[in-house]
Amino acid sequence: MAHADIETQTSTSRSPGPFGRFYLQELLNSGGMADIWLATDSKNKPYALRRMLESYKWNFFAKRRFLRGCEILATISDNDNIISYVEHGKIKGQPYLLMEYVEAENLKDLYNQHDPVLTENVAQILIDMASGLEHMHENGYMHLDFKPENVLVTRNAGVRLVDFDLAQPIDDKPLKLSKNPGTPAYMAPEQLRGEAITHRVDIFAFGVAAYELLTNQKPFPGETPAEILRKQTDRSGFFTLRQLNPDVPANLEKVILRCIESDPEKRHPFVGVMARELKAALYV
Repeated sequence: MAHADIETQTSTSRSPGPFGRFYLQELLNSGGMADIWLATDSKNKPYALRRMLESYKWNFFAKRRFLRGCEILATISDNDNIISYVEHGKIKGQPYLLMEYVEAENLKDLYNQHDPVLTENVAQILIDMASGLEHMHENGYMHLDFKPENVLVTRNAGVRLVDFDLAQPIDDKPLKLSKNPGTPAYMAPEQLRGEAITHRVDIFAFGVAAYELLTNQKPFPGETPAEILRKQTDRSGFFTLRQLNPDVPANLEKVILRCIESDPEKRHPFVGVMARELKAALYV
């Protein structure tokens, strides 16, 4: 659907109520610079509506980031493992993004709850996460905030990648960012050092998330970015996956350990290569 710019009456509180032509039914999630609501239209069709917080009204950098995330999603959402885009625009000056609504929880919450949907479907979830990331890279973007909180899993183990605010185009040359946003626990060493980065930082983040899913702990735990970076580089106290979970197949461990190599040149060259090795290791 085309970009919308709707100027209608709206409630900007965190209480349910009308928002332009939508009705905000229930606050699903709140974090960063936006709330996500279960919203319905005049036909009572449900959507997930992401609305920028009022406190960011004059933060033009945040608005640009929000808009870029919307525009990127609009170009990459034609994949079963990426949340579907409907439209984006402004209502009474407040930016919003309208997406498909799926009954799902994020991967972090599910493994904190030791939810059986993970243990019963872990191989397919790993493959679908890789598939979504591969589709994104093939369409010319790296995620730069790939982590369990940004992976939704439905009750029948369907996977959707979300939150593309930090995404950047993949270029022929490494990208030097003026700022270094993201989540340190999932950042590659070159990212934490503020060096120029390539799409291989997403492969590292995938490896960290997969390691965590299979072992229930992070490969490089730390309270600060400096502590995480030190553990990534000197591998002090590092355990392989099979040391923590002997049920992990040796070939799967090999794929994930390659993802989290400190030297980006030692990681998989592309997500597609990683995805093929993942499928072979899981006999899919």
